[in-house]
Amino acid sequence: MQGEGQAIGGRAMESMTGKLLVATPALKDPNFDRTVVLLVAHEPGGALGVVLNRATEVPVADVLRDWGDLARHPAVLFEGGPVQPESAICLARMHSPVRRLKGFHQVSGAVGTLDLSVDPDRLRESVQTIRVFAGYAGWGSGQLEQEIEEGSWFVLDALPGDAFVERPDDLWPMVLRRQGGMMAAVAHFPPDVTLN
Repeated sequence: MQGEGQAIGGRAMESMTGKLLVATPALKDPNFDRTVVLLVAHEPGGALGVVLNRATEVPVADVLRDWGDLARHPAVLFEGGPVQPESAICLARMHSPVRRLKGFHQVSGAVGTLDLSVDPDRLRESVQTIRVFAGYAGWGSGQLEQEIEEGSWFVLDALPGDAFVERPDDLWPMVLRRQGGMMAAVAHFPPDVTLN
């Protein structure tokens, strides 16, 4: 996945796996208003990510009992996106250095997806924390690139802790502010103003 390029507008597009998609104020889709999405896969055939800042009130332990104690506060399920909300995607942050583990697929650095069918007791020493997402965000071939060109998304570097922040509601302005300059000013854009 990583390192694969694809052509868009006559130029090669590098894989954005591991990048953050930060919704711009111009994005009209209510599913993604003020969201921060971590891309866990980006290939010529499309892209897949999870929304990092939409916590539910359902404890992870209520749904996945054996995994509950590995989830960091808030230890609840997150709305990962509008596609297949009945499915679960688990992100994990591993202790450094990242060792090859059955059921772990590296996204970036110590962060990756974790197979929830694996026995969590086998992973406890390796896993620092997890976050579980119900559903995901998906794009077909070229769809995400088109949305980026239309100004719907900022593509920004992720920090290892972004997917596991304790105050997910603060993630959208926090990521924008750390960019500095005009990008930081967008963090103060009023939520009830729409752009034409």
